[in-house]
Formats: sequence, structure tokens, C-alpha cells
Amino acid sequence: MFNYTDKNGELNEGKVISHIVVVLVFIIVVLPIFFSSFGTIGAGERGIKTRFGAIVGTVPQGLYFKVPFIEKVTKMDVKTQTVNYDKNGNEGDSVDSSQLSGASKDLQDVSIGVVVNYHINAEKVEQIFAQYSSVHNYESNVIEPIIREVVKSTSAQYTAEELVTKRAEYGDKVNSTLADRFATKDAVLERFSVTNFEFSKAFTQAIETKVTAVQNAEAAKNKLEQIKFEAQQTIETAKAQAEAIKIQAQAINSQGGADYVKLKMVEKWKGEGCTSYCGLDASSGLLVTGK
Repeated sequence: MFNYTDKNGELNEGKVISHIVVVLVFIIVVLPIFFSSFGTIGAGERGIKTRFGAIVGTVPQGLYFKVPFIEKVTKMDVKTQTVNYDKNGNEGDSVDSSQLSGASKDLQDVSIGVVVNYHINAEKVEQIFAQYSSVHNYESNVIEPIIREVVKSTSAQYTAEELVTKRAEYGDKVNSTLADRFATKDAVLERFSVTNFEFSKAFTQAIETKVTAVQNAEAAKNKLEQIKFEAQQTIETAKAQAEAIKIQAQAINSQGGADYVKLKMVEKWKGEGCTSYCGLDASSGLLVTGK
């Protein structure tokens, strides 16, 4: 295939060296250029093709071709991104990733832990790239400031106590506002979660004191209700006894009064105290017993 001999049949070293140089140039220069003309865009990504720095189109998932040295393809991630403002988290704003400090309606300082999941609108990657050049820059300059502003401004609509008792309502309101704000900035909110409220030590102590006082008052109220119930039971028992006596008295009167009582006494003594004779003395009306 290759002839490295001269007309005399001897090895021509110049031809050999020239061929080697050509091969090396092909391997070092041509092959890299050829392979750099192709690339792939993975799932959850979009490519932005630029020519001499100007955007010429969006590259979908799959294999793509570009002109070496003239065109460039930059990948943009359209998968779910997470912004984490949580004291127990390791992600979030590069300036202050530990917390979002706000104030409640009653001017109580509160640290709010939140986690936000979102993704950029895949149909708007060109606009985002043109203005911010990367998803990271977009998140730092657009998404994170919106989150901080909405979370803090919404917390100012609730008292510190309401932030705790109406936590779900607060979360829903922030979620709705963020969704609207993100939509205007070519992003889609997936989920917003409130992970924590942390108040000052003084306010926390005041809440604990208030809760203790309420619990003590409730216990005292329950004790008073118990006393009232027991007293009412006693009254009702006395009423029942009095009613029973009244009924007995009415029965006695209806049966002849004193004579009826004497008769009952005789019957009782006949049953319990007499062994041979029990009766009433005709003159005195007293009970007379005999053996």
C-alpha cells in the first residue's frame, strides 16, 4: 500500500518520516477536531448553540453536530433544582444558607427554614442563557432573591403566634405567591415547604409561660367543675331523700296518722322484740309486751 523505497529499491527514510508526520498530524489535529464536532445532550438538559458568541438555536436531547472553532453548545439543566434555607441543611443561598431572618406582624424576630423545588421553563432556556449565561447565575440573581422577599414579606402578615397556629395557611400563601412570581421569570415552582420557625429565646420563654398558665387555669377549671358536680350530686341526693320523706309522710297521713304509726310499731315489735305477747294499752296507748 505504501512504498518507502526509491528507484534503486533502497529504503527512502524521507518518505517514512513524511508519512509518520502526516499520521501524527491526523491523530493530533484532525481526529480531535472531527470528534469535537459531535456531542450529546442528556435527559433533563437543553443545549444552547452559539456561533461566534451569538445564539443560533436550542439543541434538544440526543446527538448534535457543530462546526469546530465556530460554533459552541452550552448545556442548560432543566431538571428539578433545590434551594434550601434550613439551619439543618447544607444548601441554599451562597451569602446566607443557614436561615431566612424575618419579622412577624407583632415585630417578633423569627428565623424561617424553607425548602423550594423548581425548574426552569425548557421553552425559555434561550432567554435565560442570553441574560444569565447559566442556571447557577439565574438561580443566584433571580430565584433566591424572590424566595427571600416573598417569605419575609408574607411572615409580616402574621403574628408570631399565628405563624405557628396557621402554619399551613402561611405555607399555602407563600406557595401561591412564589408560583406566580416564578412564572413571570420563566421558572416553574414544583414545591414549597416550611421546615421550621425559630423565635428569640425571650419570646419562646414567654410562650412557654403562657402555655403553662393556660394549662394551670384549665386544670383549676376542671377541678372547680368537679367540685360543682360533687356538690350538685349531694344536693340532688338530699332532694331525693327529702322527697322520699315527704312521700312517706303523705302515705302515713292517708292511712290514719298516729294510729297508723302505732300499728306499724306493734308490727315491728311483734317481729323483733316480742316473744309471747305484744299490744297497746287501751288507757295509755303505750306498747305492752309480755313473755
